[in-house]
Amino acid sequence: MVEEIQGRKQIGFVVGGTLKDGLTVRLQVPAQDVQEGAFVVIESNDWIFHGLVTDLQLGSTDPRFADEQSGTRLPAELASLLQGQTLFTNLQVLPALMITGGDDPQGPLPVKTVPSHHAPVMLASEGDIAEIFGKPDAKGNFVIGSTREQGHPVAIDLRKFIQRSSGIFGATGTGKSFLTRLLLAGLIHHNAASVLVLDMHNEYAYNDQDENGNPVTGLKTKFGNKIKVVGLGAGAAIRGSVPDFNLEIAMSDIQPEDIELLTRELNLKETTPATLDALIATFGRQNWFKQFKELKNGAVIQTDEGSPGKPGARVPAPDSVAAWADEHGVNVMAAEGLHNKLGRVFRLPYVTERPAADTIGNIIDTLEKGSHVVLSFGNHETDLDYLLVSNLLTRRIRQRWEQATNDYRSSNKAEPRPLVIAVEEAHKLLNREMAVQTTFSTIARELRKYYVTLLIIDQRPSQIYDEVMSQLGTRVSGWLGDEDDIRAVLSGLAGRDALRGMLARLQPKEEVLLLGWGVPMPLPVRSRRYDDKFWEELLGKGGGKKREKEIKEELGF
Repeated sequence: MVEEIQGRKQIGFVVGGTLKDGLTVRLQVPAQDVQEGAFVVIESNDWIFHGLVTDLQLGSTDPRFADEQSGTRLPAELASLLQGQTLFTNLQVLPALMITGGDDPQGPLPVKTVPSHHAPVMLASEGDIAEIFGKPDAKGNFVIGSTREQGHPVAIDLRKFIQRSSGIFGATGTGKSFLTRLLLAGLIHHNAASVLVLDMHNEYAYNDQDENGNPVTGLKTKFGNKIKVVGLGAGAAIRGSVPDFNLEIAMSDIQPEDIELLTRELNLKETTPATLDALIATFGRQNWFKQFKELKNGAVIQTDEGSPGKPGARVPAPDSVAAWADEHGVNVMAAEGLHNKLGRVFRLPYVTERPAADTIGNIIDTLEKGSHVVLSFGNHETDLDYLLVSNLLTRRIRQRWEQATNDYRSSNKAEPRPLVIAVEEAHKLLNREMAVQTTFSTIARELRKYYVTLLIIDQRPSQIYDEVMSQLGTRVSGWLGDEDDIRAVLSGLAGRDALRGMLARLQPKEEVLLLGWGVPMPLPVRSRRYDDKFWEELLGKGGGKKREKEIKEELGF
């Protein structure tokens, strides 16, 4: 007989298991009432264990009745009578946390012991979820979804979430962008941190449509002046809307390390660092890019010298790449090859000698003051654009936040504003070859102590450098079909063998697995939908529609 114990539905009792391999639980309800990933509570004496169902196993006390050997199928009526006695279902439960009993209860703590035989096992109540993950209405908590069996809300502590870099993963089409919008909206609404979104595909700022043609509300539409939209290049328009300001990059801002980052994209040679060093020595850090661009590749002049009846010799023109290389002891072919390959960078329309404004400085000032920035790349959606602009911008951010943190700690100045940088297509910036060169890798490894963290969004986590993956505090993953990707998401986590199948069997949409340092224990949840109901719950009755109307009027819609 199934009982209700303190508002919890009892589903079975402990019949065996180990601390290392998990507990075995005899199920007392139909197997279809419990799913893999269910959050269960086990009461044993004065202790309470919280665990996760990792497997369901059919068993029998007599194999003749389980159709294992006889080959004869039992009539449905007889099979029903045998259920729960001769025929049964066992659960495998991974114990994750425990609360110690007695006069001085402590916890939740990591599990260091096991419950006793026949301890009752129950589906967690809403109160159990709130006790572990936090109350949904508590300050700084953001409800990301609900439990799959009973629909209890599951919250993430945003204050803890932003303390370390995090990741959102899932195969193509699993809704990573919608999940990212949810989290970004939560961070902005709860004022947990400033947010910089590197929006490669122009998805987050203004209203959009999903793959089925349904409208998708942009963050700018809901939050108005809290968000500044930056378009890449003079005169850029994002989905027909004029951004708050446009980003142009000064030639003086481009440094050799920005070029070395493009080694694979531009197919640069191993001689490139030596050539760049010579350019810096000749022209200085502020002028090398402009001066090198103005040199002519392959230019020659005809000299007057020569024997009678024969023309003079052809020599490099004074303003040629070859002449500069000869003068400074640089390999001519290496210098001309680099100039030729940098032609793609020289021709970028948003790289100019004198930008109309210091937009990078404006972006940093906006973030420091507590507002948020979406950098939309507009029509500049190549990997070259993304690599160059994002690394250059984050390098300046790193410098500013490190200085602000040092001033705060040494001179008692204002505490820096926490900053979260959302990075799409993260494997392009954080793969093994690129990670050691980009600012992003430094941010993931070191900058959490300087109040800067990453939110990386990617469909191929296996291509992200494992050292970076190990630094991710919270991982929110949708369905992944590739075994290497599953292994990457679970790397460094306890119980990953038990979680592997759970991750592979998520529904392709609207189900995610919460993992890592930022959540108390792994848990699969049904994620919230990014719709009018979400906005109504986040912003209050009406979903902020009155404010949305005001913002549209401000924007001239």
